[in-house]
Amino acid sequence: MTTAQVPTAQAASRVSDYVLTLSCPEQPGIVYAVARFLVDHGCNIVESRQFGDRETGRFFMRVQFEPVTGTGLDLARLRRGFAHVAGPLGMSWRLLAAAERQRVLIMVSKYGHCLNDLLFRADSGWLDIDVAAVVSNHPDLAVLADNYDVPFHHVPVTAATKAAAEAKLLELVADLRIDLVVLARYMQVLTAGLCKQLEGRAINIHHSMLPSFKGARPYQQAYRRGVKLVGATAHYVTSDLDEGPIIEQEVARVDHSMTAQQVTALGRDNECLALARAVRWHTENRVLLDNGRTVLFH
Repeated sequence: MTTAQVPTAQAASRVSDYVLTLSCPEQPGIVYAVARFLVDHGCNIVESRQFGDRETGRFFMRVQFEPVTGTGLDLARLRRGFAHVAGPLGMSWRLLAAAERQRVLIMVSKYGHCLNDLLFRADSGWLDIDVAAVVSNHPDLAVLADNYDVPFHHVPVTAATKAAAEAKLLELVADLRIDLVVLARYMQVLTAGLCKQLEGRAINIHHSMLPSFKGARPYQQAYRRGVKLVGATAHYVTSDLDEGPIIEQEVARVDHSMTAQQVTALGRDNECLALARAVRWHTENRVLLDNGRTVLFH
């Protein structure tokens, strides 16, 4: 990214903060155990959200906290200590520094609206991420990545080269220490094996008119059918095409006076908004998986 990036006020306020996310079987004493641990380790809670899913019997929690002294904590020591709390309660958990920026790789084909939106939001500070690379099966959008000083990798995909292309992608993910892969209108179906390797750390965007309008030019198809609403869905990538756990959706009303081009533009705006929010909430560690659903702590 460009060096001119100015941190947002929100990002600046998180410099000394830490975030704990967890899920476990619902049981008495979870909140008490977490709060007591943080107090005993000289921490002050600045934000706390929780949810108990009565259908599944699972409990979810996100706690953002700061050291009382204002100085940094020994994160490794804190993690070792919390493991003794988490074990008896059967917790799955993560403990991170809130200011630790996630490294993101964006995948795209020929439609550049979502890529352009993500690059701008990252450059302006609305998304507190580091875009490490753009990968595309076409060379068309290299100039857009260049405008933001982001490395562009052209990785062509055919039926014969698909395995090699996916191997190249995984190589980039490893070499660049990628935390999140974003499919910003990447028009290739990922294999089940790749979906498994990227489980929980890959987000896709698609229009919300499936399965009614499949294939090419879906917004034009919707326009011809006279739809009154168009939407977009951002979700985690799974081997079930476009059926992963939903993170965010955006919808807009279509007016009868709109042209097909205007409906398409409206739909693409929806895609940009839904995807940007999903990326933001994921990289701020606000999304937890609850079987096939997500728990989202805004």
